[in-house]
Amino acid sequence: MDDRLDAIFAGLKQKTSAKQAIYRNTKNAFDQFKKVSIDLVKRLSDRVTSLDSSVLIEYRDVSEFEFHVKISGDLLVFVMHSNVVTFPEDYDLMKTEYVEADFKRRFFGHIMAYNFMADSIKYGRMNDPGYLLGRLLINIENHFYLEGVDQLNLRFQDLAQNVLNDESILLLVESAIIAAVNNDLMARDIDDLRVITVKQKLDNQQISRNQKVGFNFSYEASHDHD
Repeated sequence: MDDRLDAIFAGLKQKTSAKQAIYRNTKNAFDQFKKVSIDLVKRLSDRVTSLDSSVLIEYRDVSEFEFHVKISGDLLVFVMHSNVVTFPEDYDLMKTEYVEADFKRRFFGHIMAYNFMADSIKYGRMNDPGYLLGRLLINIENHFYLEGVDQLNLRFQDLAQNVLNDESILLLVESAIIAAVNNDLMARDIDDLRVITVKQKLDNQQISRNQKVGFNFSYEASHDHD
């Protein structure tokens, strides 16, 4: 009995210690994302305001685990999840030599970036969609793995080589903004507007349900052809 309890305790201690370290890495990274975004917004705003003062670029700190970057009609939402996660054995990332070499490398903190239409949030249009731009996974060694849309034009998918630093964080934020700004709003087909309900009229839903073109998520795309 004591041997089994000792084994359970040792396993819990190892896993708990690893997850706490990963959480700290992820929180430090998210705080750096905030600092980089604040500086980037200021520099962009200074340049754009001199050309067109009506174009609004701003940063908003929502909570310890969320912040927004508004670029004119686009709203980027960055969210850090407080839980540390792992993946199934058949997940490509879990089958790499780097992960298989150390049990602690199987766990990750994660930061998500979403793109919304700014007016969707401003006017509380609950049916308007948002699009996932990317998911950043961070491990105990502060290495990272990026799953993102093709429009990011980034290929940070070698966990063994990718070390998170100020330079890579800036590149990730800049790329997310570029992807969001370049993803245009598409009007709905005229046939979809011929009949609306009274509720849609009252809620102005016939206008609000215009959608972004959408993104191709690189992880999903690669598995659709398996």
